[in-house]
Amino acid sequence: MAQPDGGPEPSAQDDTGEAARDDNGGTAHDTGEAARDTPHLSSWREASGSPPHPVTVPQGGTGVLVLAGTPIGDVRYVSAALREALLGADVIAAEDTRKFADLCRRADVHPTAAVVSFFDGNESARTPGLIAAAEAGARVVVVTDAGMPSVSDPGFRLVGGAIAAGVPVTAVPGPSAVLAALAVSGLPTDRFCFEGFLPRKAGPRRARLAELAAEPRTMVFFEAPHRLAACLTDMAGAFGQTRPGAVCRELTKRYEEVVRGTLGELAEWAGEVRGEITLVVGGATVVPVDMETLVDKVRERVAAGQKLSSAVAQVAAETGADRHELYDAARS
Repeated sequence: MAQPDGGPEPSAQDDTGEAARDDNGGTAHDTGEAARDTPHLSSWREASGSPPHPVTVPQGGTGVLVLAGTPIGDVRYVSAALREALLGADVIAAEDTRKFADLCRRADVHPTAAVVSFFDGNESARTPGLIAAAEAGARVVVVTDAGMPSVSDPGFRLVGGAIAAGVPVTAVPGPSAVLAALAVSGLPTDRFCFEGFLPRKAGPRRARLAELAAEPRTMVFFEAPHRLAACLTDMAGAFGQTRPGAVCRELTKRYEEVVRGTLGELAEWAGEVRGEITLVVGGATVVPVDMETLVDKVRERVAAGQKLSSAVAQVAAETGADRHELYDAARS
C-alpha cells in the first residue's frame, strides 16, 4: 500500500497565503504597481514603452541580473543572502507582485527598489526593459512565487537576453522542491533527471511518458493537483504498475505529506489532492532479455486482445527494451 507521511488535508489556501500553483505559475497575476516619485530611467522607457513606474539606478557601468531563490513554503527559509539581494536591488521583477509583497511582510524585509510584475504572460515584453536597466547600471533581481527563477518558472528568456547583451548573471540559491522531494522520496539519488510539468492533455502526456519508459535515472516531475490522479494512472500504464514512486505534497509547509508506494498504488490513492505537488519516480531497471523472448511477451498480450502498440509499450516499460526496435521485431 502507498504509505503517507505528514499531517491532515489543508484548505485550498495554506498558512503561507499561497494558492496552489499550476504550470502557468498560479492564479491571476498582479500587473498593477504604484508609481514612485523617482527620476525616470530613459533606457527603460525606450526599451519597454511606458514603465509601470519610474526606476532609479546608479550611474556608470553595467549592472547585474540576479536570480534569487525564494522559499517553497516556509518563510523561515528566507536566507540572509536573499534579504541582502532584495535590499540591494534597484529593480525587482516579481512573478506575482502581491505574493512578493506578502513574502516581504512575513519575512520583515522592506526593499526600496521599484517592483514590476514578471510572469509567463509578459516575460517577452518585459525582458528588453529589464536588460536595458541592467545595461544602464541597475541591479535587477528576479524572484518567483517559490523556488528558483527560470526553473519551471519565468526567467529563461531574460537570462538568455542578458547573456547576449553582456550583462553579468548570478544567482542567490534557495530551497528547491526538486531536491527536497528527491531526498525524502527514498529512491536512488545518485543519478536523476528533472522533467518539469508533463503535457496537460492525455495524448501528448502519454506519448512523453512512453519516451521516458526506459529512462534508468530517477525522475522528478511537477504536477497540478487536479491532474495528479490522471498523471499517475498514465505513469502506471507507461512505466508499469509496480514501478516505485513518491508523491510529495506541500513540502516545508504545515501540511507537508509524502506518500510512497508503487505507481499502481499511488494512482488508486490519488483523489482530491490539494497543494503543490512534486512527483518522484524510480528509473527503469534494465534486465537483459533477448529480443525473441520479448516478442513472445508482446504476442501473448496481442493474442489476449491488446493492441500491438500498447503491448509493445508495456513490455518495453517492464524490461527497459527499446520500444521502436521491439515494435519492428514484433511486426516482422
